[in-house]
Amino acid sequence: MPKPIYLIRQSTEADTLDLYIYDYVEGDSTDWWTGEKIESQTSANYIQKQLESAKGVNKINIYINSYGGEVKEGLAIYNQLKRHPAQKIVYIDGFACSIASVIAMAGDKVIMGPNTLMMIHHASMAAWGNSEELRKAANDLEVIDKASCSSYLAKAGDKLSEETLTQLLDNQTWLNAEQCLKYGLCDEIAGMENENITKAQQRFNEAIRQQMQSLKPDIKVPEEFKNQKTNAEKLMAAFKINKKMEGR
Repeated sequence: MPKPIYLIRQSTEADTLDLYIYDYVEGDSTDWWTGEKIESQTSANYIQKQLESAKGVNKINIYINSYGGEVKEGLAIYNQLKRHPAQKIVYIDGFACSIASVIAMAGDKVIMGPNTLMMIHHASMAAWGNSEELRKAANDLEVIDKASCSSYLAKAGDKLSEETLTQLLDNQTWLNAEQCLKYGLCDEIAGMENENITKAQQRFNEAIRQQMQSLKPDIKVPEEFKNQKTNAEKLMAAFKINKKMEGR
């Protein structure tokens, strides 16, 4: 049996579930020698069982580092997560490519590391047969493609138009964290909130400094006092005169 690569575990917080998608998303398979069913820990079937067994969960943390996988499994996982009443926080730890990026769209909040990437593209499939069968396969693929694309648009809202999304998909685009934030495919870049707070504090301090300067009275020395000297200046002048007298 292969070593499990898809981990689901109860968090140290009693009402939180941690979900890791750290490899290809794929369905169950069969051992051709024994006929035994091999349960994939990246299958929608497996995820559904785990979500059902996790009682009293109010928050699900989903950690993603995956090149993607099977569209069928990914769309089902996406919808399972969307239906779950818990709050979903998605963390992109490395790559969220292809159908893994679609799963990420299930998050109420998607957080990317500053050096992480998302890759989106049109759905693809292998096909064989006569011309009619190939044309049907192409038409079917367009329907499948639109189903997954709707997940991006639902998450992005008014930050991403269908025309722009189509262009990004056509180009099989790699997006960094800042681009994902711009297009609404993520909600936050880890660490950037601290940087923004620092910049905001600096702007605030500068605004206060300028305001204080504008309120500072224009102090002028009266003409009759301009030539007066302080006691310290008088003492220094007397000291210099004494030094000159001693030198004679």
